[in-house]
Amino acid sequence: MTEAAPGTDPTTPGGDRPEPGAPRRRDAARSRELLIRAAMELFADRGFERTTTREIGERAGVDPALIARYFGGKTQLYLATVRVELGDSVPADLLEEDRLRGLLERFSQRGPGPSFQAAVLPGDRTEVQQAARTYLHERLVEPLRDRFAAEQVDRPQLRAELAAAAFAGIILARSSGAFGELAAAEPEELLPLLHDLLAASRPTR
Repeated sequence: MTEAAPGTDPTTPGGDRPEPGAPRRRDAARSRELLIRAAMELFADRGFERTTTREIGERAGVDPALIARYFGGKTQLYLATVRVELGDSVPADLLEEDRLRGLLERFSQRGPGPSFQAAVLPGDRTEVQQAARTYLHERLVEPLRDRFAAEQVDRPQLRAELAAAAFAGIILARSSGAFGELAAAEPEELLPLLHDLLAASRPTR
């Protein structure tokens, strides 16, 4: 076996050393992604209180101590899952067909995320619930309210909240399996029916 020249790394082609810190940065990003994904699944399935950091770490396949390192704790990790679930861009409203189709397909594949449950179900985690409700209002209610206000319909906020609540309730009921035909319907089959239901919150002219 030929001895490597001084200053070279025999484990890399040509003795070139990998860029310092690059693998660690990639590993950190991957660990964060795995933790967020595992947390979203567990929070949606079991709720915030009954999910432990150890369980999140086990499902993610990483050290649970990384939750504190990367996020600051379980609450901050929960808030990160809400941001990932609902996104950061300003969305179209629920009466836009592409927006409604995208949400239906997303929730059909993954089920309702933790924000839906935290926002509509009772609990005692004020910070967690407030964050979830804030994001739901920003992503679901406010775009509808702005549409209704621009159309000069009466009580645009109430109508927007009614439509958003109907949507959230249908997503949760669909996931629970309590309504067999609703749970079994394909997104494309459900899309026009749901659109008509939500549109009923807006008075016809």
